[in-house]
Amino acid sequence: MRDKLFGTDGLRGRVNEYPMTPDIALKLGMAVGQKFRNGGRKHKVIIGKDTRLSGYVFETALTSGLCAIGLDVYLVGPMPTPAISFLTRNMRADLGVVISASHNPFHDNGIKFFDSGGFKLPDDLETEIAELTLADKPDWSFPAPDRVGRAKRMVDSWGRYIVYLKNTFPREMNLNGLKIVLDCAHGAAYGGAPLVFQELGAEVITLGVNPNGVNINEGCGSLYPDVVAAKVREVGADIGLALDGDADRLIVVDEQGNVLDGDQIMALCAQDMLERGALPGNTLVATVMSNMALEMFMRDQGGRLLRTPVGDRYVVEAMRREGAALGGEQSGHLIFMDHSTTGDGTLAALQLLRIMCQKNMPLSRLAHLIEPFPQVMVNVKLSRKVPFEDLPEVGRAVASVETELAGRGRVLLRYSGTEPKARVMVEGEDIARVERYAADIAAVLESSLR
Repeated sequence: MRDKLFGTDGLRGRVNEYPMTPDIALKLGMAVGQKFRNGGRKHKVIIGKDTRLSGYVFETALTSGLCAIGLDVYLVGPMPTPAISFLTRNMRADLGVVISASHNPFHDNGIKFFDSGGFKLPDDLETEIAELTLADKPDWSFPAPDRVGRAKRMVDSWGRYIVYLKNTFPREMNLNGLKIVLDCAHGAAYGGAPLVFQELGAEVITLGVNPNGVNINEGCGSLYPDVVAAKVREVGADIGLALDGDADRLIVVDEQGNVLDGDQIMALCAQDMLERGALPGNTLVATVMSNMALEMFMRDQGGRLLRTPVGDRYVVEAMRREGAALGGEQSGHLIFMDHSTTGDGTLAALQLLRIMCQKNMPLSRLAHLIEPFPQVMVNVKLSRKVPFEDLPEVGRAVASVETELAGRGRVLLRYSGTEPKARVMVEGEDIARVERYAADIAAVLESSLR
């Protein structure tokens, strides 16, 4: 049932096509509200969204469902995903809801949830919510008419979040004299993220801060870091920061215009935390997509890299199990568990800026700790998903490539959790061979799934 509704990061799809339709959102609001309602007391839900035009549709539908089932709703408008996680904790709310499709184009949207601790919901709870949402005859336990919920707008949500972010930066430090290029992807962070860096003393040159409902992620943000890189070189900035539509991921550009991915930033932050004795178990948590160079770097530093399935929620789950303080994804999700319960692009940027200030060194001298192995990803469109172990020809193709790589590379196959695609990733030392291997495996996979 979960496969029909939830993916690796909540519910996501094209607007007004299943499952991203108003009727599903209404039922989803009632279902999650019923699961989180406990006893006769009033319950509190925080709802935030990014800047997509369709956000109004799903905000209204979810609010109707939640209020109908008896929960009070606090609407905060466009705010980053990690801000909703923070506000859910800060407001002692029972549930946080984010309406966003992250880095996807405007015609997509999505819905994801945080529990009262600011953590994304586990798979088994999402399954229960999906079953209730999609049931033919759901048992809605509606309250009496005088116990339905109220909806109200919060007016101080950005102020709360900005203060929280600034408090993650050392009080004795500031960003005076630094010039920062910040691209907010015309997304959720446009209204507040620039203020964080400005209030700490930096000169901020902004990009992607004029959302119109349909330009989110369009030629800007973390998917297009070359835009920031060009501006960094043009204005002579010290650093470039590129957020995605819901500002939970960060891609960084050094002062020379070189683009750094999440793996390179994790290496720098892990080294800093190892030096300070602030990395419990000397463990960094990342996904199967992180480059082998990061794994080798951690080993050389006397630490270890613990890998999880793709998705920042799985990184967080592993961090909680292991008591880890740092984790993330190559795509730019970076989780600092001492400060937050989910990926936060602005918070991650502040941690990086702290290291630069403390070491008094430019980013180009700090961040190039690893030389990533060439990594090629090929997407295969498909109409059905079959377990890879049930595709013997694909298995043989993968085994053949792994034999040729001889331990100096790897192959990863996975299905996208948000799109009808299979992803073939091959990593190795020689880019030409890696490209050929990835194309060969993709061709076999495509043939097997016809």
